[in-house]
Amino acid sequence: MNNKVAVVDYGMGNLRSVAQAVMHAASVVDHAEVVVTSDPQVVRDAHRVVLPGQGAMPDCMRELRESGLLDAVLDAAEKKPLFGVCVGMQMMLDHSAEGDTPGLGLIPGDVVKFDLTGRLQADGSRFKVPQMGWNQVLQTRPHAMWEGVPDASYFYFVHSFYARPQNVAHSAAQTDYGGLFTCAVARDNIFATQFHPEKSAAHGLALYRNFLHWNP
Repeated sequence: MNNKVAVVDYGMGNLRSVAQAVMHAASVVDHAEVVVTSDPQVVRDAHRVVLPGQGAMPDCMRELRESGLLDAVLDAAEKKPLFGVCVGMQMMLDHSAEGDTPGLGLIPGDVVKFDLTGRLQADGSRFKVPQMGWNQVLQTRPHAMWEGVPDASYFYFVHSFYARPQNVAHSAAQTDYGGLFTCAVARDNIFATQFHPEKSAAHGLALYRNFLHWNP
């Protein structure tokens, strides 16, 4: 079975580490081919698509449009497995408060900034924004992407904004940082995480391996 995975290069993703993690996962999956590409046709021809994102949401959306890759990503979202990472997850929603930016509108909801001013953590320290470091991911519903990933596993986060999907059914996991928030979304053939699987050791690689096998 052909299994070509396109990692979308629109100038804003953590491409090297994402691509290396996907390639590492692909090394144990027969016939999986991973390409980092800025060519819309390669994205259209791929069997699976990874959309990384890093930096500010307005910049990511602008670069995706100006790169000519926007339509290819939307086309992928209609019919093939699509994995969004970090800002790539935030882009899936309708709107972000960061720069008052429209998203891709693939999952109803919005993206807002942490408001933790004056709040203290259990150890008495202040909550810092961005959240940066390891945190537990609490799976909120079964999904093929969680295969072999224990509930409450730790993943690596770096973010100041978080997603609020309108439909609770689209939330695949939550994390507690000054309160529970959605850190993974899923709908049909779309799965996306706020955390960075490529920086999350064995459990992150498990997610990428699951993505290579996932047939929604």
